[in-house]
Amino acid sequence: MENENLLHISFSPHIRGTQTITKIMLDVIIALIPALIASVLIFGLRALLMTLAAVAAAVTTEHIISVFLLKKKTTVGDLSAVVTGMLLAFNLPVAINPAMTILGAVFAIAIVKCAFGGLGFNFMNPALAGRAFLLASYPMAMTGSIFARSGYLGKLPENLSGINIDAISGASAIDGISTATPLVAIKIIQAVKTIELTDLQDSFYSLFIGNIGGTIGETSVLALLLGGIYLIYRGIINPVVPALYIGGVFLLYLIFGQTDVSFFSGTAFTVAMFQILSGGLFLGAFFMATDMTTTPITAKGQAIFAAGCAIITFIIREFGGYPEGCSYSILLMNLFTPLIDKCVKPRVYGTGRKR
Repeated sequence: MENENLLHISFSPHIRGTQTITKIMLDVIIALIPALIASVLIFGLRALLMTLAAVAAAVTTEHIISVFLLKKKTTVGDLSAVVTGMLLAFNLPVAINPAMTILGAVFAIAIVKCAFGGLGFNFMNPALAGRAFLLASYPMAMTGSIFARSGYLGKLPENLSGINIDAISGASAIDGISTATPLVAIKIIQAVKTIELTDLQDSFYSLFIGNIGGTIGETSVLALLLGGIYLIYRGIINPVVPALYIGGVFLLYLIFGQTDVSFFSGTAFTVAMFQILSGGLFLGAFFMATDMTTTPITAKGQAIFAAGCAIITFIIREFGGYPEGCSYSILLMNLFTPLIDKCVKPRVYGTGRKR
C-alpha cells in the first residue's frame, strides 16, 4: 500500500495557470484590430485584402509543413500563424505586389519558424524576418509609400509632403498619392532646410491619428496605443518594454538629436516627439519587442532588451542611410536574447552568491 506521507517530486512547471497559447494569440489579434480598422480607413480596402492574403499564406504554409512534411497534427489552431501574417502585412506598404506579400509570409513561417522547431523555438521574430527578407529582395517595392485619401481623415499634412492636394486639378478623382514617409521627409527637411524644425509640431496630430504615408499598420499611433493598452490590461505584455523602448528613443533624440541646438530645447523636444510618432516605433514596441519567444525571460533582461532596441533605432535613424530602424533593432536584439538571459539569470533559491 502506498504511503501517503511520501513527498512526490515532479518536473516543472509546478504551478499552472489558465492561460493557453491560443488565448494569448487571440488577445494579440484583438489588440491588432484597431490598427487594422485604421489602415482600411487610411489606405482603403486594399489594406484589408493584403492582410488577409498574408494571413492565408502564413496559415496555409504552417498547415502544409505540419501535416504533409512533419506528419504531425496541424498547429494552426494556436493562432500564432495568424498573428505572424497580420504583423507581416502591417510592416508592408499597401501598394506592394500581393505575390511578394505571400512570399514573405511563406519565408517567415517555413524558414524562420518551422525550420527551427516551430512556435517557441524560433530565434527571431518571424514577421520582422519576413519583412527584412522582402526588403533585401525587393527594395524598391518595399520603400514605396502610398497615402490614400480616405474621405474620413482629412488631407495630407502639407508641411511633410510638400504637396497641396487641394491645389491639384481634379483632386476629387485621386485615389492615392505616392509620397515620402515622415522619416524620409524629416531627413530631407534637415538636409535642405525647407521649413523650420519647430514647424514640425503642426504635424503631430496627423502623425498621432495616422493621416500620413507609411506601411499598412504603423501609421496610426492612436490605434496601436489602444491595442497596446489592451495587451497590458490582459497581462499579455510587460509595459516596461514599450515604455523603455519609446522613452529611450525620445530621450536619445532630446539629448543627441540636434547638435546645433541646446539640450532639452524646444526644437530638440519637437524633433524627439516627431521621431517617436513616426515610423513603426509603436508597432514594434508593443507587438514585436514583447514577443515571448524571442525576447528575454526576466524583467531585468527585458529592460536591457528594450534599451538596446532604443539605442540601435536611434543610431540607424540618425546616422544610417535607411530612415527607419525599428525592424533591424528588434531583430539584432533577438540575436542577443540568449546572452542576456544567461547574464541576468536569477540566482537559484537557497544557493549563495558567487564571490
